[in-house]
Formats: sequence, structure tokens, C-alpha cells
Amino acid sequence: MGIINVTPDSFSDGGEFSKTTNSFEVDIPKVLHRVESYLKEGASIVDIGGESTRPGARRVAADIELNRTIPVIEALKKNLDVPLSIDTSSPIVMAEAISAGVDIINDVRALSAPGSIGVALESNAAVCLMHMMGEPSTMQKTPRYSNVVSEVFEFLKGRIAACKRVGDIENRILIDPGFGFGKTVNHNYQILKFLSTFQDLGFPLLVGISRKSMVGTVVNRPERERVYGTIAATVLAISNGASVIRTHDVAATMDAIRVHCAYKTG
Repeated sequence: MGIINVTPDSFSDGGEFSKTTNSFEVDIPKVLHRVESYLKEGASIVDIGGESTRPGARRVAADIELNRTIPVIEALKKNLDVPLSIDTSSPIVMAEAISAGVDIINDVRALSAPGSIGVALESNAAVCLMHMMGEPSTMQKTPRYSNVVSEVFEFLKGRIAACKRVGDIENRILIDPGFGFGKTVNHNYQILKFLSTFQDLGFPLLVGISRKSMVGTVVNRPERERVYGTIAATVLAISNGASVIRTHDVAATMDAIRVHCAYKTG
């Protein structure tokens, strides 16, 4: 899953797809060029986000998200053949993105906003339910768990149950333990070490580790220099059951996936 953040403030690629440096306006040709590169490198899905959820980020209004993402979705659907995911927690944005042609709702708040489960049920879109402690603006201040693996597991189990209570969505669910979302570095590595535990929930596992501080803290490198560390974490995630890898660095990630597959089948 290749990442396209059409935001001015995402932690690694904020402003990358802007026409100018003075204000944020999405450069559609630049996005198309990047997605074309992702597809050549082996990406199977492209994830589009119009609101940063980095630590400390504030919510943005739905109309801002829509202005950033819908033109991108429409351009990608018109020009390229690739499944699309919308990274949002807003039911309004979910609905508009589905109408524009997205295939997956990727929600860091696990469809907790009122009406979001209903939007998902009324569509044929797959849904990724992610764990986050608190909100992006405060989630990294004092994250505490008695047992991070079991608590994240129980949260995801509860969100799956909430979706099932509303309607038949079971065959469209993915789960994400939420690396970096209300977790210390040690919490993140505990989840990575015991990632296979989440397979007991019975749904495909999506993992987003790319360039995150759990890697940067260990290798002591800035975001754009964390590819090697990210790939090491990615291989561990695949070995422990990850089905989908969300990444900024598609070519390197695909190399790691191919080598891992060759190892497994050798």
C-alpha cells in the first residue's frame, strides 16, 4: 500500500504534493507521477489522506479534507487502474470518497465517529479498523498500558463486534494495531514482537511502520533516512503475519516482500 498524503503537515511527506511552498494546493500531476512510480515498483493499493494524524496534529474540517482528496481520487480513477484507499475518520469524507471510487476505508479511529459504520455498510468498501489511544493531538504525551498487546487486541475485538452488531461487514474487515498511535517505542516493539497474536482475530492484518519514530529512535536518523530500519521492521512484521504493508518506499518494501516470499517457499 503506497502512501499519498495530500497534506501540508504529515510527519514525513507533508507539503510534498503542493504546487507552491507559500500555501498548500494539491498538485495533481505530481500525485499522478508518484502513483505511476508506485505501480511500476509493485504497489497493489494506494492510500490517500487529506488530514495529518502525526503526533500533535489537530483535526481539520471535512470540507478541507474533501478539497484535498476528492480531486486526487477522481484523477487517479480516470488515469490509472489501481485500488484506492481513503485515510479518514470523517463519515462525510468516507461517503464522498466511496462515491468517487475508493475501495477501502482506512480509519485510525476504527469507525467510531457517529454514522461511519453506516457509511461503510451502505457501500462495498473494505474497512481497516485501527487502534489509537486518545487523539493525535495528545496521544504521545503519556501512553500507558498494563499489557499493550492484550489491550490493543481487546480494543480491536470490540470494534469488530461493534461493526457486526450493525450489519454484515465481516468479510470486508482488516485490522491495524496502530504503530505509533498512542504508544511508546517499547510498546511498539512489543506489538511487533507479538504481532502474530492478532491473527487470532481472524482478519487480514495491515501494518504501518514506514519511517516512524519507533524506527528513528533506534537508528537515530531523520524521517527520510529511515528506509533501512523500516525494511528490517517490515520483514519482522511479514514474518509475524502482516498481510498489507503501508509504506512511503514501495520499491524497497517490495524487494523485502519478494525475498521473504522466496525464503518461505524455498
